[in-house]
Amino acid sequence: MKKLIVVLMIGVLAVLTACGNSQSDNSGDKKKLTIGFGVGTYEEQFRQSILPILEKQGYSVEIKSFSQNMQVNPAMKEGSIDASIFQSTAYMEAINKEIKADMVGIAYAPGAPQGLYSVNHTTLDDVKDGTTVAVPNDPVNQERALRILEELGWIKIKDGAGVADFNINSMEPDKYNIDIKILDPAQILVSLQDVDYGVVNGNYIANSDRKITDALKIENTPMEHRIIVSVNKKDENTQWAKDLKAAYESKEFEEYIRGIEKYDGFILPEAWDNN
Repeated sequence: MKKLIVVLMIGVLAVLTACGNSQSDNSGDKKKLTIGFGVGTYEEQFRQSILPILEKQGYSVEIKSFSQNMQVNPAMKEGSIDASIFQSTAYMEAINKEIKADMVGIAYAPGAPQGLYSVNHTTLDDVKDGTTVAVPNDPVNQERALRILEELGWIKIKDGAGVADFNINSMEPDKYNIDIKILDPAQILVSLQDVDYGVVNGNYIANSDRKITDALKIENTPMEHRIIVSVNKKDENTQWAKDLKAAYESKEFEEYIRGIEKYDGFILPEAWDNN
C-alpha cells in the first residue's frame, strides 16, 4: 500500500511539473529573445538603441545576422529566432504563402526608401531611348523600382501586375524604350558606372559615403513596402512582443534615429507622431 501511495505521489508531481513547465513555456513572459536581421542598417539601429531599452526591462537578447534575406524567414518559421527586422509587409506576405509561414507585423521600423541614382548623369533630363537603368532582381524590390520609373513616365506597368510574382514582363515602354538591367540589389550601387541610372535600396546608400537625399528621384514608399518588426502570429500578443513594439515606437528610439545624419531621408514610423 505504501509503495502504491509513493508511486501515485510521484505521478502527481510529474504531472504538476509538466503543467507548470508548459504554462511557463507558453506564457509569453520569457526574458530570453533571439532577434534576426538581414542585410541593412536595422541591426545597427537595434544594437545601439533598442537593445539597451530591452535590457533595462530585464531582457537578454541574442542577435542573429543573416548574410542573405531569404534565410531569415525560414529561421522564424522553425523557431530559431523570435522576431526579425528587415522586411516589408508585402515581402512577408509573399513568403508566408511560399513557405506556409504565419508571420505578422507588430510595428514599423525606420526604413530607407529606394532612390534613382547616377554617377554618369546629374539630371533626369538626359533620358532617351536606349537609356540603361539597373533594377533589383527580386520581385518585390523590382516592382518598387519600376514604380519609380512609371511615376517619371519612362515606362508603364501593366494592369493586374502583382507584387510577389512581379517580373520584367509586367512592364511596357511609355515615353521611352528603356533598357532595363536586372542585378542583385547589393550590386547596383557598385555598378552605377556601367549604367545610366540605377534604382538602389536605401540601406546600401546609408552604409556608403552617399546620402539618400542625393537621389535624383526618391520613391514615395507605400505602406506595404515599409519595414516592419515581424513575429510569428502565435507570439503577437505576448508580453515580450508588446515590449519590443513599444521600444520601436518609443521617444528614446526616435531621438536616436533623428540624431544621426546617415538616417536623414529615412521613412519614419507614424507612431512617432504621437511622441
